[in-house]
Amino acid sequence: MPATHKSSKSLSAAGSKQRVRFAVVGLGYIAQAAVLPAFAHARNAQLVALVSDDPVKLKKLSKQYGATHSYSYEQYEACLKSGEIDAVYIALPNNLHREYTTRAARAGIHVLCEKPMAITENDCAVMMAAVQKHGVKFMVAYRLHFEKANMLAAEIARSGKLGEVRLFNSVFTMQVKPGDIRLQQRLGGGTLYDIGIYCINAARYLFAAEPLEVVAFTANNGEQRFAEVEEITGALLRFPDDRLATFTCSFNGANVSSYHIIGSKGDLRVSPAYEYADELKHQLTIKGKTRERSFPQRDQFGAELLYFSECILADQEPEPSGKEGLADVRVIRALYRSAQTGRPVRLAEFDKRRRPGLRQEIRLPAVQKPQLLHAQAPSGG
Repeated sequence: MPATHKSSKSLSAAGSKQRVRFAVVGLGYIAQAAVLPAFAHARNAQLVALVSDDPVKLKKLSKQYGATHSYSYEQYEACLKSGEIDAVYIALPNNLHREYTTRAARAGIHVLCEKPMAITENDCAVMMAAVQKHGVKFMVAYRLHFEKANMLAAEIARSGKLGEVRLFNSVFTMQVKPGDIRLQQRLGGGTLYDIGIYCINAARYLFAAEPLEVVAFTANNGEQRFAEVEEITGALLRFPDDRLATFTCSFNGANVSSYHIIGSKGDLRVSPAYEYADELKHQLTIKGKTRERSFPQRDQFGAELLYFSECILADQEPEPSGKEGLADVRVIRALYRSAQTGRPVRLAEFDKRRRPGLRQEIRLPAVQKPQLLHAQAPSGG
């Protein structure tokens, strides 16, 4: 099936002939399961280098995906200055996003960074300042900003079909095996940074607004695997016009990924909502009549690469930007402060006008999950 790129601007004439040369930095689960295979669909991007401290990964994955250069983390600077790459895809633990982004920016290399953008608001600000100072493109890897089920949900919420949209509720739960990086505080682990961010981001694009105040509670059943981070987080966000968003995320639940938006005339359930390896589904009810719709699995990571490369070649500012990444990180930090103090936390005003929508939808066929090398899914499967 041919790829269909629904974008307000097509690739420039130059972009149609050129390809952005990428290095993928970090070869853990998400890089192997989704990022590396996605280069087959991104016609304007080329994988040329891999960065990892695992020599077996470097050798075998370079051969498998045709990457002609490989580097250790100690050789990252040499990779950046080699003249072989134009951009990096950073798929490292959260605590390393700031360092590896700013180093790339100083070398004049464009950056596509996995979410969350960073651990703190200050880290985000430093990253944004670095990419601006050195004139490079920067994007946070919000893959759902290019996926139809979620972008159509945003259009429905804003269209008036549901009436006045007042409520958002979401559940995102999964099992995370002991020792996984998501359970290690020093690496930026925690339910909000890893999966709660999807709920926060969805509430923000569905309401097309920024929260004013948040409340959160964390829970822990005492298992050793949750010695450093919480097992469960429950959150309440108050948006302008007294609209409310609630969500619960957990590292100790069955695989559930859903949200529900409710208006004065109808409601929309999206379940699954946040997955990349399954089809997504809508259940839209208006005035008592329900319509269901399925959206086939797509290559969401290929869409990110295709879009970001287009932005580089056509000199356009990406959406989602660093500001979008900061918007979520500041909410995450406020939620953790609320959980620690037992009190609501008010947020400063935040001017964020550019929102994702169907204009960014990119359709690429799904990829087959490859066999993983020295890497496991969070659940251990």
